[in-house]
Amino acid sequence: MTVAAPSQASPLTGFTVGVTAARRADELGALLERRGATVQHAPAIRIVPLPDDEELLRATEQLLAGPVDVVVATTGIGFRGWLDAASGWGHREALVERCRAATVYTRGPKAKGAVRAAELTEAWSPPSEGSAELLDYMLKAGVEGKRIAVQLHGAPLPEFVDPLRAAGADVLEVPVYRWLPPADPAPMDRLVDGILGGSVDAITFTSAPAADNFLRRARETGRYDRLIDALRDKILVCCVGSITAVPMMDLGIPARQPDRARLGAMARLLTEDLAARSVHLEVGRKHLEIRGQAVLVNGALKPVAPAPMAMLRALMARPGTVVGRDKLLRALPGGGEEHAVETAIGRLRSALGEPQLVRTVVKRGYQLAVER
Repeated sequence: MTVAAPSQASPLTGFTVGVTAARRADELGALLERRGATVQHAPAIRIVPLPDDEELLRATEQLLAGPVDVVVATTGIGFRGWLDAASGWGHREALVERCRAATVYTRGPKAKGAVRAAELTEAWSPPSEGSAELLDYMLKAGVEGKRIAVQLHGAPLPEFVDPLRAAGADVLEVPVYRWLPPADPAPMDRLVDGILGGSVDAITFTSAPAADNFLRRARETGRYDRLIDALRDKILVCCVGSITAVPMMDLGIPARQPDRARLGAMARLLTEDLAARSVHLEVGRKHLEIRGQAVLVNGALKPVAPAPMAMLRALMARPGTVVGRDKLLRALPGGGEEHAVETAIGRLRSALGEPQLVRTVVKRGYQLAVER
């Protein structure tokens, strides 16, 4: 019998979430841990330090070489970082003056705040905070013959830049915060292992380059196809916004996105979605709530390893019905021999602390002690 019951544990207790962010990874991790999640950090990118970024310096000097008609600030942290780097090169005042003489557009409130902090004034900002609305506004205003500087943030924006060029604009791309693969890919490899082994319940992405590089690493290590299958069918994939979600959506992976592209909103959405995946059962007069990598037995947390958890999930798919050893063997991560099923069932009973919850049916298999 399936029932719903309130839990005394934190909403994400029992769930393991992979965090692939480089910048603000600690902030996102703290949001999830406060909700009870176990967080597995695996940076999928690394950021080139702005003062050392020769490409940003060249783009800045190119912008200062002549007047600019329009400046587009896409992110607050990116625009502030650009000014800070320019200050270190002795170009800040000249850059601010170039922007002051130009028409400044901002994509959202944070970019607007950074522009105003530099004592500049934006001409317009889209209510939707979206690049598409900003692009449409600029094209309607007319860009032919204009010199436009677009502050990027970690990745090219061809869907924004190319239409401007097609409309006759001279576009200068300013690559703020360029992202490269991490120096150590081992944490990414361990996260892929966890996803494939059933010990990770969700994965988060805060940038499209991180998503691209995570998939690229899986391909390099020969696990791409299995990872895609897991992301499509088993793992909750949560992206901070629509642009970040593109690499996943292109592969048919149902990536969840909050209404507002904010870390807090993403953490709330992930919490709601994972909570909806919890399963409640009355087994042997005990209330079981199955959450990711743990079970709450009458509200008491019982961590369960991947192999015994696979057995529990196979049994709870048919509560009270005898499940044969052959089917249970197929459910085991990595497979094995029939003895592996007996071992995993034994570990499950020990983990639950209630051996009577899983019955042995001689010569047939096992069943949960669900009272019909």
